[in-house]
This record gives sequence, C-alpha cells and structure tokens, in this order.
Amino acid sequence: MGGGGAAGSRPATRVLLVDALNLIRRVYAAQPGEDGPERVEAGRAACGQSLERALRECSPTHAAAVFEGPGATWRHRLFAGYKAGHRPMPEALRAGLPAYEETFFRLGVRSLRLSGREADDVIATLAVKVEKAGGEAVILSTDKIFLQLLSRRVSVRDHFGRRDLDGSYVLRRFGVPPESFVDYLALAGDATNGVAGVAGVGPKTAAMLLADYDSLDGALAAAAAGEGGTALSPKLAARLRTQDAAARLARSLVGLKTDLELGIRLKSLRCAPRA
Repeated sequence: MGGGGAAGSRPATRVLLVDALNLIRRVYAAQPGEDGPERVEAGRAACGQSLERALRECSPTHAAAVFEGPGATWRHRLFAGYKAGHRPMPEALRAGLPAYEETFFRLGVRSLRLSGREADDVIATLAVKVEKAGGEAVILSTDKIFLQLLSRRVSVRDHFGRRDLDGSYVLRRFGVPPESFVDYLALAGDATNGVAGVAGVGPKTAAMLLADYDSLDGALAAAAAGEGGTALSPKLAARLRTQDAAARLARSLVGLKTDLELGIRLKSLRCAPRA
C-alpha cells in the first residue's frame, strides 16, 4: 500500500473503512415498524443514502465495507463469554444483508468478509497498513474500540454525529490519551463486548490509575509490591492482585490486531462508480 502526499497536504491515498454492521444496525434500528421485508428495504435505502453522504464528506480514494467473518474468532476461543450479551441480529435483516452489500457495490464500495476474522481486526490491520504506507485511513464507526488506533493519519468518524473523533476527544471523554485506551478498557471493562475488566474499577478510577502508573502493567506491579498512591488504596491494591489475570485477559480481548495477513491489495478497494 502506498501513495503519500506532499508535506502539509492531504495524502494521495485516503481510505474509508466502514464498520458495516455498526452502520447497518444503527440505521435499521431507526426505521419504524416491525421486523420484516419492508423494514429491511427501508433500512437498505437509508444505508445507501448514509454511505453516499459519508463518501461526499470524507472524499476517499479507496473504500471498503467490512463485515464480520463467519466462524469463531480467536477472541471467542480465548474467552467463551466474548460478546455473549449481544442482541442477535433480526432474521429478516440477516436475510437481507446481500441487498445491502449490492447497494454498497453500486456506490463503488467493496464489501469484505474474511472467515474467522472479526471486522474490528480487519479494519485495524488495514488502517495501520495504510498509515505505514503514508496514506490516511478514516474509520466510520461509533464503536469506541477503534479509538485506540487514533493517530495523525488514522481518524475515527462518528457518521451520525457528523464529527471526527481525535485524541483530544478521547482525553476529554475518558481521561486518558488514545495510546492508553486499551489499558483503560482492560481496567474499566468493555460492557459492549462482555469484557468485565477489574471488578470494582470504574472509568474514573481506571483513568486515575493510568495517570499515576502510566500503564496497566505499572498499576499491577505497584499493587503486587504493596505500593500506595492517589488512586491505589490498600483495598484496590488487593483487588488488583487477585484479579491480575482477569485484567491481562481483558487487555488481550480489547486490543485490536493490526498485523493480520489479509491477502487484500489496496487497488482492489479503489472507489469507482459502478452501475
């Protein structure tokens, strides 16, 4: 993957990576009526309009709509409760997904679905590859998991709020910079995906621990050594000691893979209107 622009200008390569089910399910949920073909069709039309707007607003040179791949992922094998609390997709919507993909295709956006690969990891790998090649990646999703990827060349677009989320947003919203966000989720948990984190550690305490000790490893080491601090009371230190393994498991689960072998060439994702 390649193609950087001149210094101070937009890179020649700008890739829009759409978290497909995040977009589809948000739009579908906003449609009135009962689950069924009519609601699926209304959602498909609205998704097409949403994607058209995203293409106008983001002006990408390349784009992909990334879906969940079939089969269990490494996270499910590591932790059986991963995403166990997710509401199942309505059967009518599941049956209608090919029509959504066809709509995306007509707009010049290829859909990707890799067996045994979670969409989040595919998006993360593509974003980092684009960044390393000097391009720019825009991730279209409201899933906070992608905030860990934020950098000068990787942004997260809240399509529904019509705003780009950056490092200052993460600091204001969560009290930590993007590079600490994985450790923050490991401590505070990620309820969306069924990752508990450390029992009794909420968002404020997680941010305080990372401010005091820089990282999850630093906080766990301080707890093991019996140290104290602004956030590390004796009670919390004991809790971290007993839940050391749980915190490390949580960090593994919420950290995105950025080095997958995808077998995807960037030129196959070039935006081109199709009939």
